Amino acid sequence: MSRSRQPRRQATLASIAAELRISRTTVSNAYNRPDQLSTELRERVFEVAKRRGYAGPDPMARSLRTRKAGAVGVLLTEALSYSFRDPAAMSFLSGLSEACEAAGQGLLLIPAGPGLTDAEAAQVVHRSSVDGFVVYSVPPEDPYLAAVLERHLPIVACDQPRGIGAAPVVGIDDRRPMRDLATHLIELGHCEFGIVCMRLGRERHDGVVDLSVLEDAGFHVQHERIRGVRDAMRDAGLDDSALTVVERFTHTSGDGQSAAAQIMSVNPRITALMCTTDVLALGALAWADRAGLDVPGHLSITGFDGVDEALREGLTTVSQPQKDKGRRAGELLLASPAHSGIPEIETLDTQLVFGKTSGPVESTGWYAE
Repeated sequence: MSRSRQPRRQATLASIAAELRISRTTVSNAYNRPDQLSTELRERVFEVAKRRGYAGPDPMARSLRTRKAGAVGVLLTEALSYSFRDPAAMSFLSGLSEACEAAGQGLLLIPAGPGLTDAEAAQVVHRSSVDGFVVYSVPPEDPYLAAVLERHLPIVACDQPRGIGAAPVVGIDDRRPMRDLATHLIELGHCEFGIVCMRLGRERHDGVVDLSVLEDAGFHVQHERIRGVRDAMRDAGLDDSALTVVERFTHTSGDGQSAAAQIMSVNPRITALMCTTDVLALGALAWADRAGLDVPGHLSITGFDGVDEALREGLTTVSQPQKDKGRRAGELLLASPAHSGIPEIETLDTQLVFGKTSGPVESTGWYAE
C-alpha cells in the first residue's frame, strides 16, 4: 500500500484539544496556568502534545493577542559591552532584574551608544518588543530617547533626564555629596582642586574642559557633581574659576590613568583630585602609584559610586545605592500608573565614605615628568 505524500498537518492548540475532547483554554492552561487543572490532565495534555510534535502556545501569537510583550526595555547611554564591565551599571541592572523577575517580566537591553544616526537609533527603539522603558542616565537630546517618547509607552527615568512629561524619576542628589566631599578636603587644607569626569556631551572630547561651556553640558549627573565642587570652593572663598577639569569620552580605568596624568601636567599644583566615578578614581590611583606619588601625602584622590573594588581599596568616595535604584525604577514602571500627571521624583540617600586616599596636605609643588 502506497503512503500518502501529503505533508503531515502541523499540530495546533485546537487539534490537541479536539483529540482530548477538552477546550482550547484547558490546553492553554496546561502551559500558562497549571494551577487551573489536575496533574493527571496536564500529563495527558503533554503526552499528546509530545506525540504530535506540539511545542506549546506561540509566545508571539500570545503577545499579539494580549498586546503585551512581557518585557521591560532598558535604554543605556553606552555600548552594550559597557553594561557588563561597569560595576555601577551592573549593580543597577541587578536591582532592575530582581524587580522584573518578581513581576514575571523579561529585560531587554537597548544600548544608546554613540555612532548611529537619528534614523538608525529610532529603528532600534521602534523594533524593540517591550511594554515600557527604564531610561538609564540618558541626556535629554539623545535620539534614542526621542524614539522612546514616540512609542507612548510607560517610562521611568533613572538619574537623567528629568522633566520628560509625567515620567517618574529615581536618582540621587549628585551635587550635595560632592560639595560635602570637597568641603571635607578643604577642611584638610586643600585649595588646589582638579576634577576628572566622564563625558559631558554627545560629541567626543578628551581633554581639558572650558568651564564656560559647562552650562551647556547635556549630562546632568556629571554637571551636578562638578557644580558641587565649585559650590564648596566658593563657600570657602576659593576661586572656582581656577578649577581644572579633564573629561574622558569613554569610561575605563585606563581613561582614569590617562586623565590623571594629563590633569597633573596641566596643573601640577593640584593636591586634591576628585573623580566623578570610582572607575576613574581607581585609574588615577594606579597612575599615582606608577608615578611614585604618595596618596594621600602628595595627592588626595576621591571617587563617587561606592563600588565594591573601590571600597576594598580604601578609596574615599560617595556611596550610592545603585542596586536599590534599579529595583525601585523597575517597581515604579511595573506598578499601576497614578494618573496624576505629575512626575514623581524619588531621591535616594548617599553616604560619604572616608577611606585612606584622602588626608591633609603634606607636600605641594611636585611636577609631573
